[in-house]
Amino acid sequence: MKKNCWEYKNCGKQPGGKLAARLGACSASVETKLDGVHGGKNAGRACWVIGGTLCGGQRQEDFGRKFQNCMKCEFYHYVKDEEGSDFVLTPNLLRMLREK
Repeated sequence: MKKNCWEYKNCGKQPGGKLAARLGACSASVETKLDGVHGGKNAGRACWVIGGTLCGGQRQEDFGRKFQNCMKCEFYHYVKDEEGSDFVLTPNLLRMLREK
């Protein structure tokens, strides 16, 4: 089974997670428009395109700055390597968010 970001990072910010009641659920764990992308639940395997994710203890709002951080993230590279030629490029993911 493919891991979602909250499982990979063990952050506890998914619905029902250990920190969700206190901090709220991470936006990647509840964004349904990308459900199934890269075999993940909601945006769990495409978190780098979702605003408001909680990474490194800080809310990542601005996409430009957020994406720069995501490009350095071990989970981003984990998904990219695991998906290989099936990796959905970021512009296509952003288009999917706008169209659904």
